[in-house]
Amino acid sequence: MPPGVDDDVTMKIVLADDAALLREGLVMLLESSGHRVLGVAEDAPGLVRTVEALMGTQEEPDVVITDVRMPPGGTDDGLRAALQIRRAHPGLPVVVLSAYVAGPYVQSLLEDTEGGVGYLLKERVGRVSDFLNSLQVVAAGGVVVDPEVVRHLVGASARALARLTQREREVLELMAQGASNRQIGEGLGLSAAAVSKHVANVLLKLDLPPGEENRRVRAVLTWLQSEDPRPVQTP
Repeated sequence: MPPGVDDDVTMKIVLADDAALLREGLVMLLESSGHRVLGVAEDAPGLVRTVEALMGTQEEPDVVITDVRMPPGGTDDGLRAALQIRRAHPGLPVVVLSAYVAGPYVQSLLEDTEGGVGYLLKERVGRVSDFLNSLQVVAAGGVVVDPEVVRHLVGASARALARLTQREREVLELMAQGASNRQIGEGLGLSAAAVSKHVANVLLKLDLPPGEENRRVRAVLTWLQSEDPRPVQTP
């Protein structure tokens, strides 16, 4: 778990989803886990109004959760509302939920690296501990992209990624999921020293030297925003 993330911290949350059953289910899940749902919305304009009413008060949200497809348009209104909120309030953590994998949505959401962002498939909500951990990571300023989305996008590899070994690719995939070095080590069966070495190699090969701001986030963006469809070759 990234530094600054604490399972015991109570988060203040604004939630938007047009499906009443899922919306109320999420409220129950979050509140039963000790968090506070400050407001709910069933459409994109309502989400923006709810967030705006809270900003500048003592009840500013720690994270905003929104569905992608919501009224009034029923397409990507929730995502566009999230981007609007991020432009108005840079750094406000946002988690977008989607029923499907959509690369352009991920890229649009991650273009702004200030503050935590997440793109999760709705089926992840059913894995309660994973979902709650992802919220904590995003609220702490991290980036979490659903593993299924990562796997879908892995074929769109940046030319710079051709420099990476298969192991370094695996490390980068876990970085994209918001994993800390410790979690990467546990997931791949590596020592702390080995993980540190692989992470350092990934950042160096992606031209992200020490001192580069948000190095881990930028490494993930390099992967997700690539336009080169050729698979990475393992040296």
